[in-house]
Amino acid sequence: MSKYEIIIFWSEEDNSFIAEVPELPGCMADGKTYSETLKNAEKIIHEWLETANELGRIIPEPKGRLVYA
Repeated sequence: MSKYEIIIFWSEEDNSFIAEVPELPGCMADGKTYSETLKNAEKIIHEWLETANELGRIIPEPKGRLVYA
């Protein structure tokens, strides 16, 4: 399980759920159900990190959820 924030929302335009990972530029996934989308997002996060590591790119640390006072 990833420690990166995943935002999942329904897209009428795509007729599917969309997952965005704000801390990893361009890291997105989709799926027909919420759980499928989450599973796809976890997979794409792993692939994003693996590719960035192979290319020697900086990998951002997970920030977690922001807390407001």
